[in-house]
Amino acid sequence: MLHALSGFGRRRTLQGGAAAAVVLGLLLWWVLPIGEEEPSGSLTFSTGVRSGVYQRYGQRLEGALAKDMPQVSIRLRNSEGSQQNIERVATGKADFTIATADAVATYLQSEKPGFERLRGCVRLYDDYVQLIVPRDSRIRTVADLRGARVGVGQTGSGVLLVADRLMRAAGIDPSSDVTPVHAGIDTMPQRLTDGGLDAFFWSGGLPTAAVENLSEKFAIRLVPLEEPLITELQAVGGSTRYYRSAVMPADAYPGAQQGISVQTVAVSNMLITTDRMDPLTTEAFTRTVIDSRDRIGREVHSAQLVDLRTAIYTDPLPLHEGARRYYRSAKP
Repeated sequence: MLHALSGFGRRRTLQGGAAAAVVLGLLLWWVLPIGEEEPSGSLTFSTGVRSGVYQRYGQRLEGALAKDMPQVSIRLRNSEGSQQNIERVATGKADFTIATADAVATYLQSEKPGFERLRGCVRLYDDYVQLIVPRDSRIRTVADLRGARVGVGQTGSGVLLVADRLMRAAGIDPSSDVTPVHAGIDTMPQRLTDGGLDAFFWSGGLPTAAVENLSEKFAIRLVPLEEPLITELQAVGGSTRYYRSAVMPADAYPGAQQGISVQTVAVSNMLITTDRMDPLTTEAFTRTVIDSRDRIGREVHSAQLVDLRTAIYTDPLPLHEGARRYYRSAKP
């Protein structure tokens, strides 16, 4: 009898140990990631011209990515802007970037190298087109640029794309009716101050630090881009459908606007990659962009405008599968 009880006790002990092992296994399955590993390796993020919003946003995002994706090495690479950014990502020279929707649509329509591989991750914030002149300038409309020396952005920028289109919509040939100066936001403000430019175009989030700094030390004015001009611009069709009428609030550049809001053109920005990027990394990258909005927005105001409700709309690009996974998991 004693022997039987002893055997029964051993069986109970074994069964209890097995049950504990099962419970421990379930706990480990719940706590530890099983299957997919954390993203690792290295990524290149193409940003923008020095002192522009793309570059400033990229610098702050790099810190957030380093915290959220510690096994990934992030390399930032300056660029001339949207057009060069898209070409780099499409051809494998960069992994992620920011670009305007009109520039993306133009790249797709032109069927440039790698266009079919491009994918969207996040609709970010809007760029506002800014035409800046000295406060005492004769230039009151885009049509008044005829004969002027005009900063139109660098050759790989989205600024150049929209500047050319706006001038054509106003009846100006950008190659012969003005003297185009291909320069970035890092040099155009100083050229205006020194008298080397009569005006310059910029397309960026509000406020752009370089324009804000210029307005604080030099008397400038923002030229309105009125509704008839925007209607003419949109009538071209194609990628111009991504332009919309907008208003720069009076406090965007208080020193320049003097309490007056300014009519302009806006176009959305998006975070893009290609189908070469694995879903795990893309999901993590997308999550960091959304989660870091408020933290980055304290330094780069445009980042505050990233909205989870609209981030998924990356037209004209299909959504990357990794970004799709994130949005499914983030649904309220």
